[in-house]
Amino acid sequence: MNPEPFQTAGQKLREWVIRWLLMAIAVWMSDFLVSGVYTDDWPSLLAAALILGILNAFVKPILVMVAMPLVVLTLGFMLLFINAFLLLLTAKLVPGFHVLGFGSAMWASLVISIVSMILGNSRKTIQHPSRKPPTAEAYAEPTPIRKPPPGKGPIIDV
Repeated sequence: MNPEPFQTAGQKLREWVIRWLLMAIAVWMSDFLVSGVYTDDWPSLLAAALILGILNAFVKPILVMVAMPLVVLTLGFMLLFINAFLLLLTAKLVPGFHVLGFGSAMWASLVISIVSMILGNSRKTIQHPSRKPPTAEAYAEPTPIRKPPPGKGPIIDV
């Protein structure tokens, strides 16, 4: 995830804000597409994205580890239930963000996952300004394999 081994504080803050805004777009898309999810205003949408991001960073790994046998048994389908639970928890914590039941939370978590995946992948395809393009050596032709002269044994390169 981290394109550079060493980043300045400004670069880290920029990355964090971009991820937060992408999560806000994903939550807004779930608000737009799922009938049982809605927000009262923009600040509650941004707060819901912030709280959902924090829960995904700190609570979700613990839930996944506890439910690991079910995650493996259901081939990952249990992750959808965990995401729906975190979305319901976000709705309880953020005033102005509403989820009207577990079914709505399931559909909204699916929408959020898909939109986050699409936005995250499209963001990764854009080249980071600090990454340098490959050098000419990366495109150089490989050295040809030398064949032994006729009547002689194999050539051993040392």
